[in-house]
Amino acid sequence: MAIVLSLLVIGWFAAMALGTQAYFRGEQRKPIHERNWNSAEFDQLAESVTGQATDYSDRVPAYALDAYRVATLNT
Repeated sequence: MAIVLSLLVIGWFAAMALGTQAYFRGEQRKPIHERNWNSAEFDQLAESVTGQATDYSDRVPAYALDAYRVATLNT
């Protein structure tokens, strides 16, 4: 019984780690709203989890009207 329980716990942590990786890698590529475009906190957290920096050439504004606003944001 202890072996089964330990396998369940190990499996849970493995699934949790893989799910976290998948979430942050997906979030780094999703369309993004203007208010979150320059979010240093998200970038830092995502890079620490995935080991990859966010590639802004791969991200696009979420709304058509945001395309102009994001292009004029100070970076």
